[in-house]
Amino acid sequence: MRLGPGLLVTAAFIGPGTITTASVAGANFGFALIWTLLFSVIATILLQSMAARLGVATGQDLAQALRANIQTPLFKSLAIFLVISAIGVGSAAYEAGNLSGASMGLIGIFPNVNPQIWTPLIAFLSAGLLYSGKHKVVENALIVLVILMSLVFISTLIMASPSLADILSGFTPSLPEGSITTVLALVGTTIVPYNLFLHSGVLAAKHDSKSDLQKVIKQTNVDTGLSITLGGVITLAILSTASVAFYGTNAGQISAANMAVQLEPLLGDGAHYFFAIGLFAAGLTSAITAPLAGAYAVCGMLGWSNDMASTRFKSVAIIILLFGAAVASLGLDPVAVIIFAQAANGLLLPVITIYLVWLVNQKSVMGKFTNSFILNLVTLPVLMLIFGLSSYKLIGLFF
Repeated sequence: MRLGPGLLVTAAFIGPGTITTASVAGANFGFALIWTLLFSVIATILLQSMAARLGVATGQDLAQALRANIQTPLFKSLAIFLVISAIGVGSAAYEAGNLSGASMGLIGIFPNVNPQIWTPLIAFLSAGLLYSGKHKVVENALIVLVILMSLVFISTLIMASPSLADILSGFTPSLPEGSITTVLALVGTTIVPYNLFLHSGVLAAKHDSKSDLQKVIKQTNVDTGLSITLGGVITLAILSTASVAFYGTNAGQISAANMAVQLEPLLGDGAHYFFAIGLFAAGLTSAITAPLAGAYAVCGMLGWSNDMASTRFKSVAIIILLFGAAVASLGLDPVAVIIFAQAANGLLLPVITIYLVWLVNQKSVMGKFTNSFILNLVTLPVLMLIFGLSSYKLIGLFF
């Protein structure tokens, strides 16, 4: 089978934010929070496989399915508002961070080049890929970047040489003092609501009612499992490297921007370039997938075509990209927009996951491809976690 759509999800959730969160987790708490990462990966595989199956079985992405199956006008209007606010506006707000992260990577690789050129250049490259409207071109570009990112961070882990016993000890659940916010951040940076729209949208666009849907779903499940596990391994590599380098050293503020420089004493001069390349790849993949996910969500909820080649789809994706580029290039402060997007996400994530589970249990929607009883049972603790995470995020924003 050919890996593809699942790797787009990996490309989307491994961005500068994930690098920072995993680095902070390793630097502040050592290997103790690896169990959180394992739980997050399992939860993400469960939810993404449902979204993917929805796209394969129905030919509709999650946004289109929501619009078609929410009958109450008030609930439908609320769903449209929440999805556009959280996914459309949220993608635009976070796009600035993605472009800035990719630029930081290139500044680290080419320190003597004028740093002002990188953000517009990366935005132009991303816009070119999105405007092509060709799934295969975008997919192949992202697959190459994910492979590059994997090689970089796993190589960095090997150079750091953490003890296998230390890594394995992290799979035993524990909550070190002051770790709850980092635990929730690790979960939140892995279970990303816009990836549900992205994954279902990419597969819905490839829908072929004449194909063997059972076979396609099996292939998609393998693709999803392997791709998201790879994303988990990349995050584990970053967390473990930060743990070896910084845990117990009072290294100060850790971020995606300064991680490369701070690794030099442990890994040598090459670490700077290694990590910078990884940061560039992570920023660029997220800079491409965020507008893509936003376009699927917005177009689906408004009843527009989800064809990547359609004018409306490309326009929404480019607007999201341009907003992020403007914020990143002009040094504007996106805090207000990000707070609004986080609040909308906090409300949206539990609503969307409940609706997703509801949709994939409807025979009228899925036919014979509904969830099994066992799958629903396994999903229950994931839903409870998501409600807890969203409640905590909303309380933290407003109180």
